Amino acid sequence: MTDGKQTIEAIPKNSASYKKAVSLGKDLIKKPETTKADVARKMFELISNEDRHVIAKAFIEGANLTEKGAMTYVYNIRRKWKSNNPS
Repeated sequence: MTDGKQTIEAIPKNSASYKKAVSLGKDLIKKPETTKADVARKMFELISNEDRHVIAKAFIEGANLTEKGAMTYVYNIRRKWKSNNPS
């Protein structure tokens, strides 16, 4: 029996960029003047071409966000990113 939650596999397209983003996040989050939002935005620059689930997983690992918080950050950062970087 399951608890009703679905588990989605988040496999990065570019594992080197993913690892670099997580490492960057872990380094930046240690600085007291840096917010989780700042960390997530910097991480997003490295993994912007990844699937939203991969980005959320990176935010959870690198910026110490919760699952729900990570998805919210993905949505908001991606939306702002697209408005500033039209294709």
